[in-house]
Amino acid sequence: MNNDLAIFSGNSNPVLARKICDYLGMELGGAKVKRFSDGEIQIEINENVRLKDVFIIQSTCSPVNDNLVELLLMIDAFKRASARRITAVMPYYGYARQDRKVAPRVPISAKLVADVLTVAGADRVITMDLHAGQIQGFFNIPVDNLYATPVLLKYIKEHFKGGLAVVSPDAGGVERARAFAKRLDADLALIDKRRDAPNQVKSMSVIGNVSDKTVIILDDMADTAGTLIRAADAIMEKGAKEVHACISHPVLSGPAVGRIMESALKSIVVTDTIPLRGEACACSKITVLSISELVGEAIIRSHTGSSVTSLFV
Repeated sequence: MNNDLAIFSGNSNPVLARKICDYLGMELGGAKVKRFSDGEIQIEINENVRLKDVFIIQSTCSPVNDNLVELLLMIDAFKRASARRITAVMPYYGYARQDRKVAPRVPISAKLVADVLTVAGADRVITMDLHAGQIQGFFNIPVDNLYATPVLLKYIKEHFKGGLAVVSPDAGGVERARAFAKRLDADLALIDKRRDAPNQVKSMSVIGNVSDKTVIILDDMADTAGTLIRAADAIMEKGAKEVHACISHPVLSGPAVGRIMESALKSIVVTDTIPLRGEACACSKITVLSISELVGEAIIRSHTGSSVTSLFV
């Protein structure tokens, strides 16, 4: 790569950042992210970035607010250091679930995060599998929404042969599930779920044929995994042979890992947009696929002005 490209990382996912740099054949830029004794974040960039095309790799995963503020401060630091262009590479975009008003007097947090990133000085955003695609419209700067589809499809084709059904856990994911089913020559089904409150599902029913099928539940994220587990139970009750899950973002907070271990799920395949922590690292049902090459290729194409969309055609 030429000398006017620079890759930096915050503290949210340094392992992924190093993998991306390995794919690009580059060194990760020198930056220190420290804290004052009262918890304030302090950023220090240790190399010249004047007139460079800077990419900051930072997922806004747990601790969400700390990682978001790190990203904002790094953007500001590069802007004040006269970087030519600053791209926020956010494999996981936090607050994406709060993309509309679902009750009176609540914020549209995904829009606020978009505004703050823009005001901080980001010129472009690269993210992956947004919870709602329309979040791209919250920005007044270019947004490249990547898809983990190539990575997940490759794994599915290598490990599952015939008799497949792809299931969307809600109506919002049907389009994505249909695209997977078409490429896998698999059947398509849908979970109809009713919620009482966030992270609390009241009832579920399966729409479509899953009897005697190897079922793959496809979703963009798993947080407490309550919905995922209940979906797996509902599918097994309809006569499925076995149930697996493919998830782009393994948030896996609270009781998620324990639920997965005790569930009907035979396996759950995730990507490394968010690093696994604690008991999730030792969970035998979880397989992690890396999206480093996909993100690295998107960075190259963004830098050179080539098409990013062609990665997914």
